[in-house]
Amino acid sequence: MLSSAWGFWGRHRRKILFSLGVAGVGYAAYRLYETHQRKLVRVEQRAQEERAADELIKNQLQTHFENVQRISDTTTLPFAMHYLRSRIMEELDISHLTERLLQGKGESSALTPKEKYDTWENIKILSFTRTVCSIWAMTMLSLYVRVQVTILGRHLYLDFARVTDGAQLQEESDAFSKNGHKDFLATADYLATYGINALITKMQHAATEILKEKQLKDPMNMDQVLQTMLQILDQFMGLCIENSWINYLVPENANTYAQLMAVSSSGFDESSLLKDVRKLDQLMSETRIVLSR
Repeated sequence: MLSSAWGFWGRHRRKILFSLGVAGVGYAAYRLYETHQRKLVRVEQRAQEERAADELIKNQLQTHFENVQRISDTTTLPFAMHYLRSRIMEELDISHLTERLLQGKGESSALTPKEKYDTWENIKILSFTRTVCSIWAMTMLSLYVRVQVTILGRHLYLDFARVTDGAQLQEESDAFSKNGHKDFLATADYLATYGINALITKMQHAATEILKEKQLKDPMNMDQVLQTMLQILDQFMGLCIENSWINYLVPENANTYAQLMAVSSSGFDESSLLKDVRKLDQLMSETRIVLSR
């Protein structure tokens, strides 16, 4: 039997070796294919997980941006507009002048003709100053708040582009977003709180220059009034050399502004204040660049 086996091996050795070789190659190819398929499955699973994580981050960013937009539209801008209007009315109040005229009307010796003329001139200049100042300030404030929201949205997008780990993104963005976004949006009150006096002074100077040739007795229709206001605006912008009007809207120094805010706020600690100031200064600088274009 052994001899017959050796005889069979001798007669079919090449066929057997060839068959074993083919079988080995086939098995190796199968194992390689199976390994490759497993790798493809793992890669696809990882890609699906990354897509799901990216989608989650995008949704979180969209939700956060919508919250910032909602706060801006429903709280920041309306409150800032109301505060700005009250400050303009307070600084450019003409009630004391009208009361003076009313008192002088009943008493012939109360006001001289020159005093009456000067009072009416002041009313004319202050009235135009208040109207044009209100138009300019409220328009610029609305623009400023829109720019704020756009810049915050850009920073959220850049954070998303730099970071792919959702937990890391959340951790990094929360460090500034809790107080930083609020502080940045709060700078919308800077015009009404700190910049309004300088704005009024410059606008009143422009109004005085334009109105000095216009007499009180000269009639004016609505088109002439509109043209006069446009001339005052042009004169005002001409006085603002190198976009200096931006200083009325945006704080020049974030550190000084942050210190002022810290004095009037509670819950600040020194470390978080310094951290927020650096980011706040960056946001203010970007805002200045956008407004100056």
